[in-house]
Amino acid sequence: MKINRRRQLIKTFDLLDQPIRFNPFVFSRIFFMWAITGLVGGIIAGLYWIILEYFTEFLAGFHGWMVIPTMAICGLLAGLVIHWIGDPGEIHLIVNNIRFNKGKLDPKNNPSMILSSLFCVASGGSLGPEAPLVQVTGSTGTWLGKIFRLKGEELRSLSIAGMASGFTALFGAPLGGSLFSLEILHHKHAVEYYKAIIPALVASCFSYLIFALIIHLGIGATWGLKAYHYTGVYDFVYAAMFGMIGALFGWVFIFVVKFFKRIFEYTNFPIYIKTFAGGIILGIIAYYFPITRYFGHHEINELIDGNFTISFLVLVLIFKILAIAITVTSGWRGGFIIPLFFVGTTLGLIIHEVFPTVDTTLAIVSCMAAINSCVTRTPMSTTIILGALTGFTYFVPILFASLTGYFLAPKIPFIGSQSEKLIEE
Repeated sequence: MKINRRRQLIKTFDLLDQPIRFNPFVFSRIFFMWAITGLVGGIIAGLYWIILEYFTEFLAGFHGWMVIPTMAICGLLAGLVIHWIGDPGEIHLIVNNIRFNKGKLDPKNNPSMILSSLFCVASGGSLGPEAPLVQVTGSTGTWLGKIFRLKGEELRSLSIAGMASGFTALFGAPLGGSLFSLEILHHKHAVEYYKAIIPALVASCFSYLIFALIIHLGIGATWGLKAYHYTGVYDFVYAAMFGMIGALFGWVFIFVVKFFKRIFEYTNFPIYIKTFAGGIILGIIAYYFPITRYFGHHEINELIDGNFTISFLVLVLIFKILAIAITVTSGWRGGFIIPLFFVGTTLGLIIHEVFPTVDTTLAIVSCMAAINSCVTRTPMSTTIILGALTGFTYFVPILFASLTGYFLAPKIPFIGSQSEKLIEE
């Protein structure tokens, strides 16, 4: 008998001689840390959402020409909050801290982020609550990690779990929210954070549970798209083609944002003057095109259910992209993911108007997936999130569109923290 075989037999007999030790549960102390992070994140998200809804309902009473001074004043107040309390940063800063600051998100920025984002989102800015929620829940994860005396990857994982709980509360998709919190850190290096996937999933599930209890959330699609009927393999080709169109407008969005960013940076005014000016412009756009007001959570259903002409849809597409770009660059706070889904919906409806034989639902979902993947470079999580939000259960066409948008994205990422150069440095 060969020597290696003998050694293997000896090891096997030694193992059999040892008493069998049973661990009745897979979870342990660390499991409860993830669960607590998710519960706290769900509570924060639920309370934020309730306050946001009440504030939005109050400010919605100022319509017609009153929308212009309302948004201007709210922009000014948001700018003053940032000026006096401190700049909470944007999604770029969150990604930077997770990747290069040992996963630490500073909770001291939370008051400024909460207050400024409430003014911006509730008054009708074209940015959603996802960035504020992620900042607050992610930093809460960091804070809990310090209480539990975690360090290194464990602390980073708890911060990511906090971020995932914020994404999940808004999107209503625990798996999609968990993947998004990893994938947005860097599209090519998400596997570097594989240790955080289980913490993120656990926190997401608990966050979704408590958020659903607080706001009485039901299980089902958020946007009422018509049922999609698979017609054959060519549907995948159509999804990729619609993905190309979505990617094109992803490029348009990125260039428009860069254009307005140069303008606002060139002016070199204080932040509250920029947010005030941005509020005036946004108010004018909202006055002429009320459907472009707000971040699109409810407005997407208005688009789907409405019977709008192609000329109106084209104008909505143009001015919504302008509204998002101005909101982002003038210093208003919020996230651009759901607003991009609004743009994708408009684009899908335009395609259907031009080509009536095209399946409307397939066109809309494909454009949504492609434009978001092009800008955020998150094809996997975008596919799952859109499946949950739209009720589109055929993941393969969405994946085709998402990957098309991802591979046709600009070489230099829109979120600067995702750049390869930063990794090399």
